[in-house]
This record gives sequence, C-alpha cells and structure tokens, in this order.
Amino acid sequence: MLKATSPFLALKVTHFRNFIFGAFASEVGNQMQIVAVAWQVYDLTHNPASLGLIGVANIIPILMFSLFGGLVADRVDRKKLLLVSQTAMAVLALAFFVFTAWHMINVWMIYLLLVLIAIAQSFSMPARQAVLPHLVPKDYFLNAVSLHTLQFQTATMIGPAIAGFLIASGGVASVYLFNSLSFLFFIMAVVLVRIPLQDEDTKAAFHIDAVVEGIRFVTKTPILYTTMILDFLATFFGTANILMPVFAQDILHVGPQGLGLLYSAPAIGGVVGGLILSSIHKINHQGRVIIGCVILYGLATIGFGLSKSYPLSIGFLVLVGFGDMISTIIRNTIRQMITPDHLRGRMVSIMRIFFQGGPQLGEIEAGFLAKAIGAPAAVVIGGVGVIVITSIVAWKSKALRNYRGSEVSV
Repeated sequence: MLKATSPFLALKVTHFRNFIFGAFASEVGNQMQIVAVAWQVYDLTHNPASLGLIGVANIIPILMFSLFGGLVADRVDRKKLLLVSQTAMAVLALAFFVFTAWHMINVWMIYLLLVLIAIAQSFSMPARQAVLPHLVPKDYFLNAVSLHTLQFQTATMIGPAIAGFLIASGGVASVYLFNSLSFLFFIMAVVLVRIPLQDEDTKAAFHIDAVVEGIRFVTKTPILYTTMILDFLATFFGTANILMPVFAQDILHVGPQGLGLLYSAPAIGGVVGGLILSSIHKINHQGRVIIGCVILYGLATIGFGLSKSYPLSIGFLVLVGFGDMISTIIRNTIRQMITPDHLRGRMVSIMRIFFQGGPQLGEIEAGFLAKAIGAPAAVVIGGVGVIVITSIVAWKSKALRNYRGSEVSV
C-alpha cells in the first residue's frame, strides 16, 4: 500500500533545509570533479586500464579507514568531524586546480590526490549519515532520506553536464577550482545546524571491541547484511561510469559535452525515482521492490552496452538511475531506522565498504575487462552479472523476499 504525502515535507525543518542545500551545492562540485578526473586520466593515457586504477585509488582508503572513520564518528563531536573532513577535501580540490593550472599534474599525482580525498571521505561520510536522523522528526524520516538522496541525484545530473561544458571551454582546471569553492556552502551549512552530542553512556570506546560491536550488529541483522551484499555485488558487476570517456570518445563520438550528459543521464532517472518516493509515506513489500529495481538496473545496463545510438544510450542510462535510486532510498531508510544511534557511525562505515567498495572494485574490473574485450562487451557482461546475482540473492534470502517495511513505517 502506498500512502501519499508532500514530496518536500522535511524541508519545513530549518536545520534539515540548511543541511541539504549546503550538501547539494558541495555535491555539484564533487560530481563535476569526478568527470574531470576521468577525462583527464583518459586524455593523459588513452588507456581504459588507467581509468580502472581510479577505482584502486578509491578502494584502498575505503578498506583501510572506513571502519576507523565510523568508530570516530560514534565517539567524537560529529559536527567538528564534518567541518574538519570537509575542509580537508576543499584543500585537496584546490591542489588539483593548482597542479593542473601550472601544468605540473601527472596521472600518478592524480591517483595520490584521490587516495587522500577518499581518506577524508572515510571520516566525513559516517558522520554525515549519522547526523541525518537528528535533523528531522521520526515521522519525516522516510521523506528526509528520499530528499537527501534526491539532492545527490540532482547534483549528479547537473554537475557532470556543467563539467562537460567547462572542460570544453576552460579546461579541467576550471572544474577543480569550482569544486574547491563549492565546499564552502556545505561547511557554512554545518556551522549553522544544531547536531546533538552523543550520549556519554553509549559513546564508543577507541578499542577494537567497539569495532567488533558494530560488525556483530550488522551480521546479526539479516536485512542489513543481505542488502549490503546485494548492493556490493550488483554495483560491482553493473558499474559502467568509469568507461564513459571511452563511450564518449570512441563509440558514440560526442566529445566532452556529450560525456557530461552521459554522466548526468542516470541522475535524471534518479531524480524521477526520488520525487516518486518522497511523495510516498509508506511502502509495503519493500524487499520485493528492492529486488525488482536492481533487476531493472541490470537490464538497463545491458541495453546501454548494446546501444550505438546516443539518444538510446541516454534513455537506458535514465532507467539505470531510476532503478538504482528507488532501491538505494529504501535500503538507506531501513538501515538508518533499525540502527541505534550509538552504532550508527559504525554501521554507515560498514555500509560504505559495500556501497562504495562494490563500484570502485567494479571500476577496476570494468577498466581491465574493457581493455581485453572492449567497453561495450564489458558493460553487457556486467549487466548480465547483476541479474544473475540478484536472482541468486533473492532466492537464498527469505529475509529480503519477505521484508515488508514495518520497521520503518512512519
């Protein structure tokens, strides 16, 4: 049963409104930088495998620092942690600009800067996700998660399109400068919001047992570990974003402007999906909805890999984003609502290993597979993998198939 409500309900809350608009401005810059980095690496090397190494640069810090970042988010002042980590990322974006503008950049320097950014994100993301439930009343939370994910998808739609035109007119250095300045909006938003301190009685200790406590909570909650595994495997097989420069230059022949729209297309579908979910107060059979949307994601990925038409490719990517957005919002709502506040940072850090580890490892796989058999074949194989693995997980996991969403009913 679907119960409709205002799609912008949570924006009535001032602290949430400031937080989400600041996050949006910063995310536009982040998405622009993703396009600029991929374009610059491929322009320097003309090697799809070099694009795959972007995934290596991102995954190593995730594996090394995510659990520690989650523990820190459950121990220290989350507001201060956000301010420090966001400032660090702004400085690193400025470094991208300086080294590029002065013609000092090389591909290994790019990888090093990406590693440092991923380390900062390992502390920022758990804190950012952990504060979200404190910004709105519980009755608004499904709407708040939808809007928070919607702002990300909207930024993902707008940012790459802007980046494509900026690269064509002013070069990649202009994108890096824009991103560095965009962090100021989120930093100001964090300064303005009130984020409560953790309860002293439930604060995590800086000890391995505290990390184990977070892992134990996830492994003893079937709906948590099942959705994380599905998330990881589906994005590992289905991720095709890193190959967009190859499609833009060598297959569809649309240049940097067309590249920006290829990156933006999934976000268009994501925005549509986000608006639909933000208008719904309650969703029954959430597990089945997740399964269906991930299968749609896989089918659309296959379509994109087979397409030789630019408009048709855009259409398939819109469907990719739609399926991904619906399943992401539902998964995130489930995770946030069933996790106690004192464990939320650690839960998010574990989720990040799956949520970002899958795509980053998938980018490595896609880059090297594309080098061996070509980008279109690599994408098609990935889409088939998504459908196969989703079917297996759905068959094996009764918890996911039968999950109705009563735990997150608001």
